[in-house]
Amino acid sequence: MNLPLRLPRARVRRPWRLAAETSALLIAVVVAFPLYWMVLSAFKPAGEIESSEPRPWTLAPTLDSFRRVFGQQEFGRYFLNSLLVAGTVVVVSALIAFLAATAVTRFRFRFRTTLLIMFLVAQMVPVEALTIPLFFLMRDAGQLNTLGSLILPHIAFSLPFAIWMLRGFVKAVPEALEEAAYMDGASRSRFLWQILFPLVFPGLVATSVFSFISTWNDFLFAKSFIISDTSQSTLPMALLVFYKPDDPDWGGVMAGSTVMTIPVLVFFVLVQRRLVSGLGGAVKD
Repeated sequence: MNLPLRLPRARVRRPWRLAAETSALLIAVVVAFPLYWMVLSAFKPAGEIESSEPRPWTLAPTLDSFRRVFGQQEFGRYFLNSLLVAGTVVVVSALIAFLAATAVTRFRFRFRTTLLIMFLVAQMVPVEALTIPLFFLMRDAGQLNTLGSLILPHIAFSLPFAIWMLRGFVKAVPEALEEAAYMDGASRSRFLWQILFPLVFPGLVATSVFSFISTWNDFLFAKSFIISDTSQSTLPMALLVFYKPDDPDWGGVMAGSTVMTIPVLVFFVLVQRRLVSGLGGAVKD
């Protein structure tokens, strides 16, 4: 008996799906274009950068801008300072946020709701409005011209968002799991670090990405709190060496910005899997 041949059906995309994909592609191009132009300008010779007819390509790439960046005497120190500040902020804020999120989720105490609302209100205050009060606070504490003046404010600004986000992850862990651990003889500290911490780790990674990026790219605090001791400066301050009002070195600025972007990309690539699951938002029961 001969069976009729069935031809594979052609996949017909719905118009709304095609429009959504096209819109996403256009948005991606718009977002990525400044990065492309930054990297392109870093490899362009000075004549093409200053040309009145800019082109989105170059036929004579050069590393002169990068040589000027790495030839700067304090560039390596600035790079290490940025790594130290960003790494300290990420680790300390993640640990404090984890403990605080566990406390406001698992324990009931007075003013708990008020405390959570204060976390949200703290995020609404613009950083620029607090820079001057923070300057006097750091001056009175003797922290001006030190890396501590950059670490402490960034930890404070990272905590509200991190605590609020991690609260959802801690709340998603069933209380039955905690009770079962106690019945098996686990102490509170053992449950906290060996059971709860691995379950909310994707959320910690997600918050760490935002903390790292905001700290790494900070210019306002570095400009305000590091006044005279340039050895305590970070990478964003290094770009000022190439920016002169009368004769700015745009090649050096773009090359320095490209070098600054690399650690962020490396950090993102290392945590991207955890980041996706972290932004997904919940652990399974």
